[in-house]
Amino acid sequence: MQVSIKGQRMTKQRRLVLEELRKLKTHPSAEELHAIAQRNMPNISLGTVYRNLDLLWRNGQILKLEMAGAQARYDGDTRPHYHARCRVCGHITDLFTSQVAGIDHPRVMDSNFRVTGWRIEFEGVCPSCDHPRNVEMQRTEEFVD
Repeated sequence: MQVSIKGQRMTKQRRLVLEELRKLKTHPSAEELHAIAQRNMPNISLGTVYRNLDLLWRNGQILKLEMAGAQARYDGDTRPHYHARCRVCGHITDLFTSQVAGIDHPRVMDSNFRVTGWRIEFEGVCPSCDHPRNVEMQRTEEFVD
């Protein structure tokens, strides 16, 4: 798979980072992606993974998910979609526009601000965490927020 990056050579390391990220249905951190990449390229450094993720993100090849108080996560799927994050375990799930009704995407706001992108993240409890022993913790967190 040959992917061009605006004015940048597609190195073996960059190709590996991009291909491994696009294979995943999860949203790994740089450290998690580094561990995966090392299976195919044992000498790839964490710094190389970080630099390539940053370049791929700046050039629109991947998405970077930044949440307050949490390390950045990366998404190789750049199709328009949202994310739902479990507030108990932190798991992130993709939600495509067909799954979410009633959200309009403005192209131009009243202030003539041209919208070039948007991020919407839903927060809740995933099916794995949604069982009786977690209910009390969830109620406590709702009062703290």
